[in-house]
Amino acid sequence: MTEHTKTDGLPVLEPVTVPQELARSRPRNERMASDKIECNACPVLCQISAGKSGACDRYANVAGTLVRVDPVVLLRRSAAQGATDVVPFLPRETGAAPDGAGEAGEFFVTGVGSSTTYPDYKPAPFIVSSKADGVDVVTVVTEGIFSYCSFRVKIDTDRFLGPEQANVRCKGEVVGHVTTAEYGSQMLSLGGVHHLTGGSKKEGRVTCEMMAALGNKEAVELAIDGGTQVVVQSGRPPIVNGVPEARMRVGCGSATVGIFAKQFYGVADEVVVVDDHITGVLTQHQAGRCLDMRLSGVKIRGRRSTPGRYFQVANPGTGWGGTDIADPLAIVEGWDPETAWPGLRLLMVSTTGEHAEWYVLDEALKPQRATLPEPVARIVHRIGENCEASLCTVLFVGGAGGSLRAGVTENPVLLTRSIKDSLVNVTCGGAPAYVWPGGGITVMVDVARMPDRSFGTVPTPAIVAPIEFTMRLDDYRSLGGHMNNVRPIADVLAHGALHDDGAPTGRRIEAPGPANPWPLGRAPLLG
Repeated sequence: MTEHTKTDGLPVLEPVTVPQELARSRPRNERMASDKIECNACPVLCQISAGKSGACDRYANVAGTLVRVDPVVLLRRSAAQGATDVVPFLPRETGAAPDGAGEAGEFFVTGVGSSTTYPDYKPAPFIVSSKADGVDVVTVVTEGIFSYCSFRVKIDTDRFLGPEQANVRCKGEVVGHVTTAEYGSQMLSLGGVHHLTGGSKKEGRVTCEMMAALGNKEAVELAIDGGTQVVVQSGRPPIVNGVPEARMRVGCGSATVGIFAKQFYGVADEVVVVDDHITGVLTQHQAGRCLDMRLSGVKIRGRRSTPGRYFQVANPGTGWGGTDIADPLAIVEGWDPETAWPGLRLLMVSTTGEHAEWYVLDEALKPQRATLPEPVARIVHRIGENCEASLCTVLFVGGAGGSLRAGVTENPVLLTRSIKDSLVNVTCGGAPAYVWPGGGITVMVDVARMPDRSFGTVPTPAIVAPIEFTMRLDDYRSLGGHMNNVRPIADVLAHGALHDDGAPTGRRIEAPGPANPWPLGRAPLLG
């Protein structure tokens, strides 16, 4: 059998950083060397030598014992932000619940570091009973192995990143594609089962590494066919062709004209807001007409949609307003001599206010660049002020099926129905998850709201992600839950997960995300 182990050894494993000791669940492979342990936490079945970790870096052989390297993450309401001390669980014969363990609803066990239900028939590693405002609740906690999963990345930018459906590459491998633009943001779909398992071995490996990095809030560099190089990282500005993006546009060119029309009235004779999608021209726009502004006679390239609104004034790009132009006058075809006049004051501005030029028409009706007047500069500044900071948002999307549901109940369809009936609250690392309508359990969660290092990998390849199902105790009993495996929160806090040998586990206590509701306090639990 092929040996799947790391060759660089393990970091020093202090007792408090070895959170889970695992018993073998099947007879020893007689052909395996005596100093090795077979790990059955995933289908790879690594044979791990002493002092080494498995291919996933999540399980290790420490002195002949299979251990889970990462601690279980617990949330505590009263914990200080940033507190991540690792605390050892205690042996069952001497252990006692830590201070506060008896306080109802004080702790929440997340799936981060909890271990999995593989080979699919085992109950979830933690099935925890507690109280929330006097209500008996159960949280079923596991760390799922997801092949059917992906990331939706929302990139706030006016720059053209690439055409829709274009391949997105990481380290030369196709790992996703460009989807639609959504009012100042470009969407990418990254990962997915077809990239993980449907292509070459290298494509699957690179895709898995890229997905884990994105989920763990690390920076990932991507290349878009026919477009740009972009660095994305959850909660950080995108870096497009080496330039950090600063602003998300206040609106399209037409919207910007309408929003600031009253402020431009009297200080400019014409305002053109350059935009790749809808370029706005103030005097022709309904806003200018309602203000009874005099038409300027400017002629704009592109296809006119409705008065003062123009499509396709230039090609998409990284210049003014997401176009490929550096000179805004490139979209001006000329001026109607019957309408325009010498001295006409023209402002050309982008949708973010980052680009602005001021012109005055000369006697030949040619625009001449001039210094931007202070009253106009203040309005341009206000356009920028109304632009939100440009950020990358990374959303994990996963189909929770198979062993995840079997770890909750012997009749998995009852879990699915209970979630659709709003009897079960689904979280990922304690962060609120949106459950998509329709069949199955498809969850979506913002990784920025999850604990750090929430995601792992297995070399099948697949992503490992936390998931928790919380419900009333009576509802758990009704859906055929593993009632014999339900344990009080105080016992879990003292001793960790129960295994065949009753080995203690380790835990890391963190504060919940400041933007997250407390997982035990949400409807339908207390409604």
